[in-house]
Order: sequence, then structure tokens, then C-alpha cells
Amino acid sequence: MTSMQETPFPVTAEPRSVWTSLLNANRRKKSDAGNETPEASSGSGRVELRTEIERDFDRILFCAPVRRMADKTQVFPLDRNDSVRNRLTHSHEVSNLARSFGTTLVYSNNIASEVSTAVRDIPSLLAAVGLVHDLGNPPFGHQGEGAIQSWFSDNINIVAGKKFSILTERQYRDFLKFEGNAQAFRLVTRLQVLNDDFGLDLTVATLAAMMKYPVGSMGVNKSNVCTKKHGFFLSEESIAKHVLESVGLAIGKRHPMSYIMEACDDIAYAVLDIEDAVKKGLASFSDLLAYLEHHASGDEVIADLVAKSRAKHIEYRLLDLSPAELNDVSMQRFRVYAIGLMINSCVRAFVSCKDGFIEGTTNKALLDSSDVKLLRRLLGDFSFNHTFQHRSVLEVELTGYNTIRGLMDIFWAAILETNPDNGVNRPSHPYNRYVFMRISENYRRVYNSPSGDLKGLPLRYRQCLLLTDMISGMTDSFAVNLLQELRSYQARG
Repeated sequence: MTSMQETPFPVTAEPRSVWTSLLNANRRKKSDAGNETPEASSGSGRVELRTEIERDFDRILFCAPVRRMADKTQVFPLDRNDSVRNRLTHSHEVSNLARSFGTTLVYSNNIASEVSTAVRDIPSLLAAVGLVHDLGNPPFGHQGEGAIQSWFSDNINIVAGKKFSILTERQYRDFLKFEGNAQAFRLVTRLQVLNDDFGLDLTVATLAAMMKYPVGSMGVNKSNVCTKKHGFFLSEESIAKHVLESVGLAIGKRHPMSYIMEACDDIAYAVLDIEDAVKKGLASFSDLLAYLEHHASGDEVIADLVAKSRAKHIEYRLLDLSPAELNDVSMQRFRVYAIGLMINSCVRAFVSCKDGFIEGTTNKALLDSSDVKLLRRLLGDFSFNHTFQHRSVLEVELTGYNTIRGLMDIFWAAILETNPDNGVNRPSHPYNRYVFMRISENYRRVYNSPSGDLKGLPLRYRQCLLLTDMISGMTDSFAVNLLQELRSYQARG
């Protein structure tokens, strides 16, 4: 069996045209509109030495939505334990794993000889999409997505009209199946306004790679990992098509870096969520090893991982450690072993099946093509049984669910009083006007002054966008406090 430290054997590089397209560093904004090249001088006279894709990572890192992820749920909503991961720490960890994966891939696959900047651009591209991948997630994690979806399902008559008389089925489905991935794409291409309508104006390579699901809501097909959800709304469909075509792909075809980002995200979920569960005392290191041994079914990869982890645990027992410290340090060692094993396995799987990944046609996840497939499944099952079903998690998830639905009722009533197409840019009722003005200014600007493709979309669809833009942009604490504030004003009449 291959050791955890072993890297894949080099293989023949792909034709230049393929990787040149996939790493296309052009931006949507034209150069005459202020888009600098890597060689251009900054305002201070300093020569820009970063590649365009390296600049993407920096643009993402410094934008406000990234900072807000520090108060968004990863697994444990509103958790007071500062060592437990939030959405920001999770994103940084995924970004780090993805960058490491890219560095290994560049050298082992000899891509650098075909694209001069690949040795820098591939790790940077993966780091960027790892950091941005959860940017559109609403507060309270996947429970937040469920709350938004259920609100639209319960309010079909006032939103889409009976039998879609107000919105088309495609327009309504964007919200009925609301997706944080699609919201992230909208955020960086349109909402994170600087001084124009290009958002962060990331390179087309980064935008294509962050599209985990390169289809709209009507193109969802759960039998294919690339289309089991949607990755853009109708409002950004033309942008998505342009981005994919610019890197040599099409709707429904994934960028190869998307498979890698997805694998790194899944590895982080599988391993690090368990570490948090142990930190909170919901499970122990011994529970984890016993579970893996019982369900391993003779899997040599799992047996090797358990044996190495247990050997270290026995070493640590000889030290003067408390039970909590022993649990912590043993889980840390398990995390190191498991992540190293899973990353290297996925690199080998990518290289061995590279044609399908590069063409964007492989219909299953990278982890499912690796020899750690069973390990990934068992870690996920362990987390579900010991973490996601714990009463403390379910109680706070319910609070988040009710908070989001309550806020949507209040904001929707205010939004319905506006009609920018007829010059009504804010509600007439004082309470609704106050509520409406609490919506982020850049979101209101996009809504009140639609440009480009947005002009052709019906008012009701744009109102739904404004509602989900505001809700998904909130942090957990902000959402809870805002609902209390708005209800207190409502009660005063």
C-alpha cells in the first residue's frame, strides 16, 4: 500500500491549449475600463509582481463578506467555544488544503512546463476557490438554506402566484431550491460593488473554478455530481455562460479545479467536524477508532490509519495528560494522518483519471474515485450520529430556522411596497421604510437601478433576489439581534 508521504508519479502534461484556456486570467471588465495587467504599475509606482490569479485570492480575502463568515455557522450555531470552527476558519482550512493539493499536482503532473505561470497559478487558484466557496451561505449553515427554501415553498401564492402567473417556473425555482453556491457566484460577480457592475471582477479562471455546479436551477440532475444542485441564478446566467466559454467549457461541464476544491471541502468536513465534536465532549477519540474498526470491512487504508493513530494514542497515555488533553492530542494526530492520507489518495486519483476531470465530464466526485471512499463515508456517518443529531445542535438550529423565516416575513412586506420601475424606491409606511433601509446599501442599489441583463427580469423576481441577498448576507448573531429589534419596533405600533 502506498504510504501517506508518497507522491504520485509524474505523467505526461496536457496539450498547451487545454491548460492555457483553463487558466485564462482575463477579467470580465475590459482593459480600457481600468483593468490592469500584471506588469502595470500601481498608483504608488510599484511594479505589480503578482499574477492575475494571485490577485484574485487577495481580492477575495479583503472583501467584507469573508470577514462576516467569522460569525456564520460551520456545524455548531452560535457556539461560545472559541476553539470550535466557524465558517471562516473552515474556509481558510479548505483553502489551505486546496493550495497544498495544487502544489503537489503541479510538480507531479509536470503542468508547469506547458503553462509558464502554472506553478504559481494553480495553487493560488485553488486557494482562492477554497476561500470563496462558502461566501454565499446564509446564517445557520445548511439549516439556513432550508429555512429560505421552505419560506418560498409556503408563500408560493404571494411570491410566484398560483401556477406561476407572476414568475415563470424557472424564475421561482431559483428560490424554491435556493443555493448558497449560486449566491456566492452572484456576490462576487455583481453584489460586492466597487464602482461598477462587475463585483470583485475576478478572473474567468477563478469564476469558472468556483462554479461547483455549472448549471441553472432547471438543469439540476442529482445522478451527476456536477449537476446535483445549481451554481448560478437566472440573473447571472449570461455571466456564467461567458465565464465557462472563456475557459473552454460549457454549461454542465465542471472546471477540473472544482473537483479538487470539492474534495478538499469534503475532507475538511469529514475530519475536522469530528475534531470539533471531540472538543465539545460529544464523542471521544476511542469512540471514533472503535466505529472505524467495526465498519471498516477489511479496508486496508482504514486499518493502517487506525493502527498508526492508536500507536500515537498509546504513546500519549504515558504522558501526564488529563483525559481531555489526551482526547485532544490524539485527535490532532488523527487529523494529521487522515488529511495527509486523503489528500495524497485524491491526488493519485486525479492524475490516474485526469482526462475526465480536465474535460469536466466525470460524473462522480474525486473522493469517490479514490481509495479513501469508504473512509470518507464512515467519517461522515460518525459525524451525523454523534454531532448533527445532538440535542444542543438541533435546538439552536431550530432557533436559526425560525429567525430566518421571521426576518423574511418582515423584509418581504417592506420590499413589496417598493417598485423602482415606477420610481417607488422606498416604502411609504414608516415601519416598512425603516426595515427597507436596513437592507445593505449596495444590494438596494442593484435592485433600484437594474442594469444589463437585470433590466429584462420581472420586478417580482428582482424583489425575491433582494430578499435573499439581504438574508444570506447576515451573520448568525446579527440575524438574531435584528429580528429582536424589528419585532420590538413592530410591537410599539
